[in-house]
Amino acid sequence: MTPAALADYLHQHIPLSRAMDVSVVSAGVGEVVLEAPLEPNINVHGTMFGGSAATLGLLAAWSVTHLRLEAEGIANQLVIHRTEMEYLRPIEGCVRASARLDEESWQAFRHVFDRRHRARINVTAELLFGGEVAARLAGEFVAIAER
Repeated sequence: MTPAALADYLHQHIPLSRAMDVSVVSAGVGEVVLEAPLEPNINVHGTMFGGSAATLGLLAAWSVTHLRLEAEGIANQLVIHRTEMEYLRPIEGCVRASARLDEESWQAFRHVFDRRHRARINVTAELLFGGEVAARLAGEFVAIAER
């Protein structure tokens, strides 16, 4: 899927991504990088609202998992089961969220999914601002095979 196609998909199916003005920098089966400006995501302190930062990380982690499942032809419903967000420093401008799939975790996930038609995988997204990691999201996703 191209970055433009992923952006269109997110904006159509997850309208909050449009309100946040999320753009897709890169979209692949191993890594997704999203970006969001400060202005529509600003809080009372003039920095990025924590909920926006968490949503951007969640969108990146969900997207890389979704693209890999799609590339492997696996019809499924992908949902978030659990997240944990760590805020390391204020985000005072445009931020990028990068999420990668760990190949060893993916293989273990596929093994369980192929046997049980449902599996969980942990995916981490890092939010980068000013060349440093400003926040980190750890998400546990569940894919359920469509029958």
